Amino acid sequence: MVNAGTCTSARPGPRWTAASLAALGLWVASAPVLAQGPAGGTLRVTGSSTMCPMIAAVAERYRGVRPEVPVEVECGGSDRGIKDVRDRSAQIGMVSRALRSDEKDLVGFPMARDGVSIIVHRSNPVADLSHGQIAGILSGRIGSWRPLNGRDVPIAVILREQDKPVTELVEKFFDLKGRLRGKVVPGDNPVTIAAVGADPAAIGYVSSGQAVREAGAGAAIRTVPVQGVLPTDRNVITGNYPLTRPLSLVTRALPTGAAKDFVTYCLSAKVVDLIERFDFVPYEE
Repeated sequence: MVNAGTCTSARPGPRWTAASLAALGLWVASAPVLAQGPAGGTLRVTGSSTMCPMIAAVAERYRGVRPEVPVEVECGGSDRGIKDVRDRSAQIGMVSRALRSDEKDLVGFPMARDGVSIIVHRSNPVADLSHGQIAGILSGRIGSWRPLNGRDVPIAVILREQDKPVTELVEKFFDLKGRLRGKVVPGDNPVTIAAVGADPAAIGYVSSGQAVREAGAGAAIRTVPVQGVLPTDRNVITGNYPLTRPLSLVTRALPTGAAKDFVTYCLSAKVVDLIERFDFVPYEE
């Protein structure tokens, strides 16, 4: 589990939190309520690998507030979070995408926003890529860096698995459903970052927060602006950066007991510094 430390932030909490927390108590008339949380057991939170380190750090801090409530955080992907909540093997799921139309039976609590960064090797001289150029690269229509003011070498496209939320977002934004062409490298964000960092001709897409952390730790990657815009906090908040997604906690119904208390804690100003530490943007709607 990540050691969250004891840092605090003067930044105010997400503005949407007050209404959402009130909703936890006021939506009872319009949604089913399930008693969730440990009764002498463990509160299980599973799902998104992008969110997992952040939620593990939140759980570590929460332990100092509620030592009697053990919280177990496990990765495995957003789809796992959905599945585990539905089959009751977890009380809370982590989902790093918007809920789909067939998932509206679940209750979602957006906690943060994340961008999806287009990354290249840090030695790549290409300064910027347009929407059309990225679509051309990812679909195989553009096969060399030379026409993009890069080196005269073939482009090595590193893809994520089809069921990953980042792939879903990239396919939708670039209108490439079923038309991505490249090498699929199974694994989470760090695996893609390592693959791109090992190949000067490579390009891939990963969580912006993870890209910032890994580059800061020495990974040989850099983020390429999309349509001239980088996924900075400000650009993600304002919507100027086009590739963004919500990071949410989900439950089968309105949570009660320990599950409600943990969700409430995750949506409070007490964890804003942790959201920012993991290079995500606190949700402010």
